[in-house]
Amino acid sequence: MNRLSAFKSRLWTGAGLVAVAAAFYAASLVFVAGADTKAADATSGDPKSADKKAADIKPEKKTEKKKLTGSELYAINCNRCHAERYATEFTSAQWKTLMTHMRVRANLPAAQAKQILKYLQEDSGN
Repeated sequence: MNRLSAFKSRLWTGAGLVAVAAAFYAASLVFVAGADTKAADATSGDPKSADKKAADIKPEKKTEKKKLTGSELYAINCNRCHAERYATEFTSAQWKTLMTHMRVRANLPAAQAKQILKYLQEDSGN
């Protein structure tokens, strides 16, 4: 008899927790549905208000990524592991060898490595 009453109390507790969880879920659905105002306004029966709303919404501008220069790429990528070296410290051929090695170590894309190498070779100590 004692086991049955303990089972009933656990059953009622579980049912209560399920009811509370269902209430939270329903409330969250109401908030999510209420947050979708654009869809609700567009489906309303007044076409004039929908046109006004569409006119008020400005199209998103696509932002173009700024192309980084060789010196900026050099500063960003090479400073991650060690201090920057002056471009005049090595010759053009030495920079090419160093960049071949460091491109692999720093996991640089080929286009970025070419830009960095071009920057270093332009100012290198021939």
